[in-house]
Amino acid sequence: MTAQQGWQVREVARQIDSGLFERVVLQPPKVSTALREMQPQAAQHFKDAYLLDFLALPEPHSEAELHRSLLMNLGRFLTELGRDFCYIGSEYPVQVGGQDFALDLLFFHRGLNCLVAIELKVTAFEPEHLGKLNFYLEALDRHVKKPHESPAIGLLLCASKDSEVVEYALSRTLSPALVAQYQMQLPDRQMLAAKLHEFYALSAPETVQRAASGTRKKKAGAG
Repeated sequence: MTAQQGWQVREVARQIDSGLFERVVLQPPKVSTALREMQPQAAQHFKDAYLLDFLALPEPHSEAELHRSLLMNLGRFLTELGRDFCYIGSEYPVQVGGQDFALDLLFFHRGLNCLVAIELKVTAFEPEHLGKLNFYLEALDRHVKKPHESPAIGLLLCASKDSEVVEYALSRTLSPALVAQYQMQLPDRQMLAAKLHEFYALSAPETVQRAASGTRKKKAGAG
């Protein structure tokens, strides 16, 4: 990741402290079936949780405060998103049926060659949040997307989420979308390391069994 993202030493240390490796292994991003089919590599460019410890926001805070603080720290937010994300605009205007709407944040992803719409929520994820995001994605594809670009992707960035609720909500949506949460403080690395150890311990017997099965097949084929 350091080689891909071009991180400086300070950012490498921050990602290690944030338990990035453990989080990626334990919590892969939840993406819709439509996004998985449309952009098979998309999950590699997004996270299940984004660390925004650099914002120093009060608790509780409003969506306007979160929005404003992200813009004031746009460089660090772009680093957290990833190197291929390019900022386009804030409260990006879209007009549908003579009505004006404003999308929270709009980016472009060079690797996926598509617009990325980010909607902010300072509450827990609710399934109805996807309806508004889907509306914005349709508007972007019809009126903003260039002919050579892929369909827009939507990211709902929420204060918290229930993974099972997210899975149910994304399983039937036809839009290329995903749901992530933002964290305001560094996670407990010792707890993450312990969970990762449990994860590997549970998956080890299955891995050994698959390897043994493969060996038996090879021997049978040779016989």
